[in-house]
Amino acid sequence: MSERRKREDEDASKREDEDAARLPSRRRFTKTLAAVVVAAPVIAARAQTPPASKEPKAPPNPQPTPQQEPPKPSPVAVAYAEVARARFGELLSAEQFEAVKRGLEGNVRTADRLRAFKLKNSDEPDFVFSA
Repeated sequence: MSERRKREDEDASKREDEDAARLPSRRRFTKTLAAVVVAAPVIAARAQTPPASKEPKAPPNPQPTPQQEPPKPSPVAVAYAEVARARFGELLSAEQFEAVKRGLEGNVRTADRLRAFKLKNSDEPDFVFSA
């Protein structure tokens, strides 16, 4: 009877080993995940690469770009610059004052772009604040 029991125990352990080989494990999952991370860029590159054409394409003719002069400062930015000159003129050098003027002009342009974007009454904020 002990002989029979040993065989049953051996058969049971073999079945457990086979079941364990088929079941996912953390080690197998990690190996699969690592393989996917390594292979994903290669697969993506192949999918995005167009097939090679037989005719070489001529390079596009470069178009000369005219030099654009900076836009004229808005009257609001000029007014802000005059206020800054009145308050801080003696503390700023000429180049610092020019940097302040450029910053004020950028802020005014940004404010104009934001003001031009119309919101509906039903538009909700991008985030929800809760305390």
